[in-house]
Amino acid sequence: MSSEARRGRYIEARRNDVLLLSAAREVFAEQGAGAPVAEIAKRAGIGMGSLYRRYGSKEELLQHLCTVAMEQSIADLDEALARPGPAGDALGDFVRTAVEARAGAFSAFAGVLPITPEIEAANERGRERLETLLERGRGDGSVRPDVTWLDVTLLIVHFSKHPRTTDDDRNACWRLLALSLEGLRSRPDQTALPGSAPDAVRYLAQWTA
Repeated sequence: MSSEARRGRYIEARRNDVLLLSAAREVFAEQGAGAPVAEIAKRAGIGMGSLYRRYGSKEELLQHLCTVAMEQSIADLDEALARPGPAGDALGDFVRTAVEARAGAFSAFAGVLPITPEIEAANERGRERLETLLERGRGDGSVRPDVTWLDVTLLIVHFSKHPRTTDDDRNACWRLLALSLEGLRSRPDQTALPGSAPDAVRYLAQWTA
């Protein structure tokens, strides 16, 4: 195969990754982990034959898409960390971008999808970057001191599943998200968050159950 042909296949594979990831996030957010691959392929406009020539199974496809999704979130976090100004503003923009993309849709596979070393490494890099962004926000006074990386992660997961079928659904999603993001900001005489911080050890253990 010529170098030009290989490049053409690489470009096509990257394009399909973008289409599949977008479709998979929508389908899993709406239907959960049991959603059929055929529905993902249909929404992405990619034939099942093409899909299974590249991926040997649904599990292999999901592992790849999960890795791609995490790498995208890492890139968004890098962009947030590079922004000047209050870290709380960058955090809010990151969360809105993640929710709009339904970045939390793959949470449905916790404990179901076998974790590859690539997924584990990408998850660790993303967590470290999010913690760094929060630390900056606490330091400059733009993020409340008692919010954790897992609070933010669970917020993204929750709103990724919010219905967006109608205009009313979409309006409610963005209004409620805006209210939630205001809750991440530091305020004078702010009351502490109720209960204890979410258990990160238990949350991470779900993925390896």
